This record gives sequence, C-alpha cells and structure tokens, in this order.
Amino acid sequence: MSTQNAPAKAPNNGWWRAGVIYQIYPRSFADSNGDGIGDLRGITRRLDHVAQLGVDAIWLSPFQKSPMKDFGYDISDYCDVDPMFGNLADFKAMVARAHELGLKVMIDQVLSHCSDQHPWFIESRSSKTNAKADWFVWADAKDDGNPPNNWLSVFGGSSWQWDTRRKQYYLHNFLTSQPDLNFHNPAVQDALLASAKFWLDLGVDGLRLDAINFCYHDAELRSNPGAGEPDGSNPTVAASNPYAWQHHIYDRSRPEALGFLQRIRSLTDQYPNAAMVGEIGDESGMVMVAQYSSGGDKLHMGYCFDLLADRFDASYVRGVIAKFESVAAAPEQGWACWALSNHDCKRVATRWGGANPPAGLLRLMPALQLSMRGAACIYQGEELGLPEADIAFEDLQDPYGKTMWPEFKGRDGCRTPFPWDSRASDLGFNSGAKNGKPWLPVAESHRALAVDRQALDGGSLLHRYRHLLKWRKAQPALMKGDLSLLPAHEQVLAYVRSGGNDRLLCAFNLSPLPATLSLGSERVTAVLDDSGATGASAQGSTVNFEPWGVIFARLA
Repeated sequence: MSTQNAPAKAPNNGWWRAGVIYQIYPRSFADSNGDGIGDLRGITRRLDHVAQLGVDAIWLSPFQKSPMKDFGYDISDYCDVDPMFGNLADFKAMVARAHELGLKVMIDQVLSHCSDQHPWFIESRSSKTNAKADWFVWADAKDDGNPPNNWLSVFGGSSWQWDTRRKQYYLHNFLTSQPDLNFHNPAVQDALLASAKFWLDLGVDGLRLDAINFCYHDAELRSNPGAGEPDGSNPTVAASNPYAWQHHIYDRSRPEALGFLQRIRSLTDQYPNAAMVGEIGDESGMVMVAQYSSGGDKLHMGYCFDLLADRFDASYVRGVIAKFESVAAAPEQGWACWALSNHDCKRVATRWGGANPPAGLLRLMPALQLSMRGAACIYQGEELGLPEADIAFEDLQDPYGKTMWPEFKGRDGCRTPFPWDSRASDLGFNSGAKNGKPWLPVAESHRALAVDRQALDGGSLLHRYRHLLKWRKAQPALMKGDLSLLPAHEQVLAYVRSGGNDRLLCAFNLSPLPATLSLGSERVTAVLDDSGATGASAQGSTVNFEPWGVIFARLA
C-alpha cells in the first residue's frame, strides 16, 4: 500500500504486545433490568471485577442492532446499539467507566457479512440494477438450477441461497440470514471503514475483526477441492460437519484480504494507542496469523483456533508455539494473541480437563497462557474455572447446535449466564426488578465457583489469576522478552523467556503423571516462588514435577 498522502500516524505505545484482553459476551455477563438478557449497563456495573483481575482491556462481542439470528453476529445497523443492550448513551457511559478503571475497550467488527435485514441487502436483493446490486456476492444458477459451485456453509449445507427476487443465488458462509458482503467492490470497503471510524470516534481503543479471513471470495467462483473424510484433528470445525470435507482455498483466506487489512490499519493508526486483533479460522493456523499481522501495516495481532482444539499435550502445544516462532521470530513478522477459550468453543476447563478437571490443570492453564510470547485473551469465566454447561435440547438457542445435534451440541454451553452470587437462584445474573428468565439456563455446576465464593477464598483460581497477572507485569522477560523452546519432552513443555540479562525458565508438566526434566548445561539459580507456581522443584539442572506442576525459575 502506498504511503503517499497517507494520514499521519498517531502515537502507539505498543500496550497490546503483552496486553491481556478480557472477552465479554454481553448477553450473558450481567443483566441490569431483569429482562433475562445481559446489557451495557450491566457490564458497566460489573467492570470492577474485570479491573481487579489486572487485565489491560475488554473486548465486547457484538451489541449493535441485529435480529439476533446469530446473536449479534448478524448486524442490521453497524452504527447503533440494539435496544436489548441499551443505547449509545449507555455505551458511552460504559466506555467512560472502563477508562476510569484503566481498561481499554475493544469491540467486535463483523465485516465479512451482515444481516439479511440490513438496508444494504434489502436494496441489493431488490433488483439486478439497483445502486447496491453488487454489494453482495450474487451468482447465476448452473444450467440444471444448482448453485454455481460446491462451497459449503460453516453451519451446514450449501453456502448458496436462492433468492426469488433476483432469481440468483447469494453467498452466505454462515447462516442463510448472514449474506456475505462483496469486498471486491471498493464502495463496500469504504462503507465498512466508515462504520469502524464511527466507533473509534466514540472513544473505543481497538477493534476485534470477526472471521476476517472470510472477507474475500474467489472472483471466478472456482469450486474447492475435496479433502476426504476428516480425521477430527482440524480444530476449526467439528469433525461431524461436512464443511471439514473440503480444502477451503477459494471461499476464504484469499490473498486480496491483505490489501483491506492495510486499509483498516491505516484508519486505526490515526487513533492514539489503538489496536486490532483478528480472528483467523483456517487450517494453517499460526502461519496465517503471522501473515495477517506482519509488516506493521495490517493487524496488530491475530489469533487462530490451534489452542481452541481438544488436543492438549506437550507435543501438540510445543508444535503450535514452534510453528508461530518459525514464521514470526521478530515483532514485525507477526504477532499472536493467545486464546484458550471463547464464545465459539467448549470451555477449556472441560475441553482439556474432562468432566472433573484437576485443580492443578486449572492452575497450570493461565500460567502457560500468560507466559507465552504475545498478547492473551481471557474469556469471561475462565478466571473462575467454569466448566462447559450441559444444555438440554429444548433449551438450546444456538442455530449451529440445532443443525448439528446431537453429535455437536452447539455453542450455548459456553455462553450461559455469568455466576456472580452463589446464593441467588439465577446466580446474580439479573439485578433488575423484573426478574426475567435468563435467555439460557444458569448452570448449577457453576454455583460453587461463583465470584462471591472465590473472592473470599485466598486459594481460589480467581485469586490465582489476579496474582499471576500482577506478577507477570513485574517480569520484563515475560512482557518483552524473546522465547526459545527447550528440546521436546514427552510430558513437559519448557521454554526460556529472555530479555537483557534476564533469563526465565517457564516449564509445565502437561500430564497427570510425575515428570523429570533435565536442563542439560543450563542451571537454575532461583525458583520464583512468588509467581504462585506449584507442584515443581529444581536442583541444579534437574526439575522434578508433580502432576500438572508448573515452575518459573531464573537461569544462570
């Protein structure tokens, strides 16, 4: 992208490089008016909890106007708040309160698609000649009436939907009610950049770009090659989903996306200390994260689904880190934001720990996540060790789950109301007078893990997060240092974070069995007991681990 006549860049202090972002799913965080749905005023009232954790920023999943077919990821007005969440005044008040507490605010931008109720799509589908006729991806049927190619929707079935008005198919990578915008049209990009600018002008500190590798499609509409029956190892999609039977090289992750990322980065760079993180759902995982965040002119950072998978062992996690380090050894070559959970996948406590996750594993996970090189994103409830909730089919809300039931039960199990008060029937989610039924059932398995109980228990996981986040900020090697992986070990993942003369060993026994790690010529000079790590001890060049043990130590 040419820098000629480019707007002047605002200063950026790089807070995001080691920043910790707390994801809030607005529907399920806190309900201020008792209608059963979380809202902006509820978030504002509960921001103290987030600030006390010691994170740097919050990320809000969509709260813009939407018919809620996909619970906000189908936007019908990019520049307004849906009434169920409040209004623009409520949003401004929430941003102001976050800033008072020292929290930056990042918001979701769902740019690859919108709602079929958006005025843009209503106009586009009205005829083949209107002003927005090519703002979406339209295609004629084949001679036999079938869709133009074999592309599939993430949510099941063809990604093409017949429209009787235009007598054409339109593309939808997700629900049929989420038509894909045509990024090959510069006017579409301009309109989306204007919507992002609207929120940046209101004072948000950054953007989370949803499914950003889906924004472009192959202009020739070539069919994807088949991949054969999946083996279940792809973390980006359920093995039972036919979507996994293709190599998605034409319907997503197109090279043209890099040009749009440069455009939105140029906009974001006009705002002091602003940052963008992109969601990248692709089999290449960390390689594409590096590509999308390289050069200092695209995303500031990206995350993929590699650590949102079911697999969790020393070999696998080491491989994910090694892959990223091999393609992004220097900051200008890409930057990662490490996530273990979010609103789209089974909660990590259950995904990695099973029905009864070991306490040691729950304590290990934040130590691992917060010692890796890059930023980190914590999903609401991770700090409490919440397990996946079991949702009965009759209570299911997620359209993805309804389609794929029973092999895949959808995403509702990680979206249940946040447990604030163990004594309340609704776990303190509703604070209004209406006492409305929560949009998803509260999980009884969360009652003993509620904030009120853990806040009073100095040994709780909540206090572990608070301590670890505070301790991390005092460790220059963790905040700014390089990362060097130690040789592979069957049970133990180990690496050295180094900056200046500071060399910090970070080692984790990712197994339920004791383990011993030999450091070779390296020697431990001090075990950092103040980190709160447990279950490991060091003597010279040998480290002994209990099951799920963690150690942070200085090296000579």
